[in-house]
Amino acid sequence: MILTPGQTVDQPIGMYYMSISPYISANSLAPVPPGHDIRSLIVYEGAKSTASPSMSLLPSGTNAIPTAHRFSSNITSLVGGPYWTPVPEHVDEKMFVTMGLGLDPCPPETTCNGPLGQHIAGSFNNRTFVMPETISLQEAYFYNISGVYTDDFPDQPPMKFDYANFSVRTESDYEMMFPERKTSTKTLKFNSTVEIIVQNTGIISPESHPMHLHGFNFYVLGYGFGNYDPIRDARKLNLVNPQMHNTVGVPPGGWVVLRFMANNPGTWMFHCHMDAHLPYGILMVFIVENGPTPETSLQPPPSNLPQCTHNPTIYESPTTNVNLSS
Repeated sequence: MILTPGQTVDQPIGMYYMSISPYISANSLAPVPPGHDIRSLIVYEGAKSTASPSMSLLPSGTNAIPTAHRFSSNITSLVGGPYWTPVPEHVDEKMFVTMGLGLDPCPPETTCNGPLGQHIAGSFNNRTFVMPETISLQEAYFYNISGVYTDDFPDQPPMKFDYANFSVRTESDYEMMFPERKTSTKTLKFNSTVEIIVQNTGIISPESHPMHLHGFNFYVLGYGFGNYDPIRDARKLNLVNPQMHNTVGVPPGGWVVLRFMANNPGTWMFHCHMDAHLPYGILMVFIVENGPTPETSLQPPPSNLPQCTHNPTIYESPTTNVNLSS
């Protein structure tokens, strides 16, 4: 299967071959690096094997997208296993979110090295997330401080278009290339069930994006290529034994359907897990309201909570990789 940045997978004790090769789905924006596939054998402690599968069975070559998708999308969870829970059938919040790259206007009398001479920006339902400069979202929400964020992240994109095969034909199409910059959140009731259809767009490049949700695991009900069809594709969703993750790769020019229970109060980011794409603003925030008991309610921030430090340069270069671990 394909493992995206930050993604994990549970496997039974055994012996597994691993093939590591470049996976660059946005060839128009980045060159394929030189090198060869790396193949290795992972042996779990206690594993027993009487036969060794042939290494020749592993796929090779850069960007084996069909192979990775076919294998990954066929993995299922173990019903009745120690961590298995049934998929919630009733959905309280249903969202269709377009996700990918857009543009941010280049300042006058400057030169920018993004497409069309502009900056690259993230686009999440045609919005680029802007990080708060002076206080964390968690504190702003807990203390009810106004002016830090808006609670208006949309459940749908502002307009329908051919998401996977975007082309500029009208002025509205051109405007879609420049998402609105905003610190935008969506509030969820405690214990509500949320379904998100994440649709990859080809506005700049239909590359694969590893989408990561803080605070929750989600069911991956289905993957596909092209534009999500609410009738045809909904019939294919796995509601019996789907995978569970907190990070999933959205196929390039495709879609993925996720479902989770909002049972963890607080503010939680949903964002692309590529280091460079987080400062671009491929990001939104869920605010989960308190539950009915102290144990299901958000606790006050600790007195020694570090204060925000704002670095205005992280949005200025579309080619800068930002280390967010420090």
